[in-house]
Amino acid sequence: MQDIVILRLGHRPERDARVTTHVGLTARALGAKGMLLTTDDKSVAESIQRVAAAWGGDFWVRAGVSYRSEIRQWKEKGGFVVHLTMYGINLPGCLEQIQEQFKGRGVMIIVGAEKVPGDIYGLADYNVAVGNQPHSEIAALALFMDKLQEGKSLMHEFKGGELKIIPSEHGKSVVKNR
Repeated sequence: MQDIVILRLGHRPERDARVTTHVGLTARALGAKGMLLTTDDKSVAESIQRVAAAWGGDFWVRAGVSYRSEIRQWKEKGGFVVHLTMYGINLPGCLEQIQEQFKGRGVMIIVGAEKVPGDIYGLADYNVAVGNQPHSEIAALALFMDKLQEGKSLMHEFKGGELKIIPSEHGKSVVKNR
């Protein structure tokens, strides 16, 4: 089990739909297997799954989950939990230990939106800051996932998509798969 799963806490549909969608798209692009949403916003789930269908991979989204139940089940299966928070230990101070854990275990990465429930800090195995300053949760997730995977996060292959980008130094090249 070396999967990466995102747990998005507290998404507010009227305010956070775009950010939560970008959390999911970033997670997918950098190798996560799926995302759990504590709110029941099916439009976000559908939007991300449309991208996965078009561009490949088997990224999944489940909405309306209980964070306590998901964390408990994840740990029972042998996984560990990292909560991204500006109040945690700065990433350079715990990265090696987390990477060592990740060699044999899956990681659930908690990304908050609104005020994070206090029990999250105790439920997480690691409370990690990507810099101890306020900034974007999308940036924190991207940096953490890249560091966790030792720079290999950009090398994932996405199979089964309708579209594929052919890397080009100049211009755009997209092919349709049959």
